[in-house]
Amino acid sequence: MRAFTFDTSPEVLADLRERLARTRFRADLPGEDWDRGTPQPWLRALVEHWLHRYDWRATEAELNAIPQVIGEWAGLRVHAFHVRSPHPEATPLLLCHGWPGSVVEFLDCLPALTHPTSHGGRAEDAFHVVLPSMPGFGPSGPTAAGADVPAIADAFAALMDGLGHRRFVAQGGDWGAFVVRQLGLEHPERLLGAHVNFPWAVPPPGVADPLGEATAEERAALERNERVYGADQGYYIQQATRPHSVGPALEDSPAGLAAWLLEKFHTWSDTRDGLPFTLDRLLDNTMLYWLTGTATSAARLYADSEWYGSDPEVWGRRVQAPTGIALYPYEKTRSPRRWAERQWNVVHWSEQPRGGHFAAFEQPELFTADLRAFARVLNGG
Repeated sequence: MRAFTFDTSPEVLADLRERLARTRFRADLPGEDWDRGTPQPWLRALVEHWLHRYDWRATEAELNAIPQVIGEWAGLRVHAFHVRSPHPEATPLLLCHGWPGSVVEFLDCLPALTHPTSHGGRAEDAFHVVLPSMPGFGPSGPTAAGADVPAIADAFAALMDGLGHRRFVAQGGDWGAFVVRQLGLEHPERLLGAHVNFPWAVPPPGVADPLGEATAEERAALERNERVYGADQGYYIQQATRPHSVGPALEDSPAGLAAWLLEKFHTWSDTRDGLPFTLDRLLDNTMLYWLTGTATSAARLYADSEWYGSDPEVWGRRVQAPTGIALYPYEKTRSPRRWAERQWNVVHWSEQPRGGHFAAFEQPELFTADLRAFARVLNGG
């Protein structure tokens, strides 16, 4: 384990600017909107902003102001932010991101999580935060094939041990929620609690109508999700079967990378008040893929772990650690509460007023408040 800082060479940034300036845009098509992917006019505006107004050096300085480590744990290279709270009795907290995200999703939550008394909370709400880049993503990648969810969970358990956090709360969304589940199944003695905002659960086996125990509201949500997201499987099929085919295009063209990644931040987010991210933050996330050349290895997580979401051995077991589930209205995966309670020891269930798949990124204040509320349940109020 050693300290880590981002140190991008001027030559790498010059190459990026040249590629952006030489982007070969296709012709605009009539009636372009997000329903068929990233609209060309929006992408043109993003590339223009990236080329002329975006400042990676400012982001690099922001990242380097946060303590970071990199090393190998359980056979996988892992980069992580490690932010200790000034409150010595703070609860250790592991934050796990997914695709197409990165550690950037949580940056705006860190001050309130670690310094609650300066952000509307109490000293008892404080967390020591460990925020790793998923193996294969950003400074943690690229990685060899086979870095699936169980391997990542083992690496994160070893990481927390190496940082001096024997017991901790684990939080995750997207693939990070699967990592949290695996920690609960295979490292139960390590978890003080599990918190997820991606409430994946599978129906009970052998039941003729598994939705019979769903409420009318849950049925409506499932129908809405099927209507909105049912056809949105192209990215999944490609990355779960042929990630090495799409990878070169993503790693050769910054505009292509942005179009592939950022469409999901629109499709899977709560956009009732517009896109809930600044262009700069979206580009911060994109840059972590671009500068590290990890679009392919990040996509390969789907191929390595495609089995996990339906494996009966995984979902036939119950996580016994006290679990908090935060349900955001535009989360693309919503399981009936009864299914979730069968597979997690749910002690805290909250339904949030705003937000979608990227809870911490979209709604950092709601996300932080719910984590505090869950920690208070764990601590007896």
